[in-house]
Amino acid sequence: MTENAVSPEFAAATTRAQRVVINGNELAVEVLGPEGAPVILTHHGAPGLGSRAEPRASFGRLADEYRVVVFDARGSGESEGAGVFSHEQWAADLDGLREWAGAETVIMAGGSYGGFIAMEYAIRYPDRVSAVVLRDTSADNGNAHLARENAIASDRVDIDMEKFDRIDEGRVRDNDDLKDCWREILPLYDFVYDPEATERKVQATPYRFEAHNYAFSVNLKNYDLKPRLPGVTAPTLITVGRTDWITPVSCSETIAELIPDSHLVVFEKSGHSPQIEEAEEWTRTVRSFLHRVVPPKAAANP
Repeated sequence: MTENAVSPEFAAATTRAQRVVINGNELAVEVLGPEGAPVILTHHGAPGLGSRAEPRASFGRLADEYRVVVFDARGSGESEGAGVFSHEQWAADLDGLREWAGAETVIMAGGSYGGFIAMEYAIRYPDRVSAVVLRDTSADNGNAHLARENAIASDRVDIDMEKFDRIDEGRVRDNDDLKDCWREILPLYDFVYDPEATERKVQATPYRFEAHNYAFSVNLKNYDLKPRLPGVTAPTLITVGRTDWITPVSCSETIAELIPDSHLVVFEKSGHSPQIEEAEEWTRTVRSFLHRVVPPKAAANP
């Protein structure tokens, strides 16, 4: 398809979730924003824990000018979980969504584990990417030991390290166990710890332990994109919170050093989620970057 040859389903899409079959697996997908605008294709973090809710809230702010596609990845949220949960498969699903949207190129966006997949996509499908937006992510699994050290050193709560290791190594027993382990580490994420807000997040999370276990026990063992990141040709914005415990600033600095046309912004009053904790400034930063590299009317219908 050409840039403007969108499918009828995509053109008619609204914020109401649709069921879209991509690579033989049904995904829950939502589309926000004006027809003909440049497409932002987002990938949420935390496989088996994350969902389209986070990118809908953050990138949805840009839907006044951009066409934003948010979805639950294979094995997460409300989507089916057929096949394997590999980085290659998740990247292929992204390209299937790009094709469904009828976009020759997309702005690829992802935070945390979603950043892993956004970079994977930019490496595997360079001609399909007009820009990349990353948040609080890492180019390899080197952040794992840093995260463990930060968890042990935290003065907020005493972490049960047996639960920490089970969730970190992908050894949770079922959805209830994943929920219990998630509750254990959530106090580490925010710039300001609010126990009530943390518990609300625990209750709102959709739990899919199979995808989580595969991601953390299989995918991350050999995860290392550093040798391939210099081949990313799209302009890239990298954002990170100053006190991010799980993918610290040093991880984003490594990415910025390796991607040639990249820009790093550190948010001083944020933990792992500057898109929430410094929402206005984060949104301004992303919008300004996109205005420069992919102006809103670049793909508009004539």
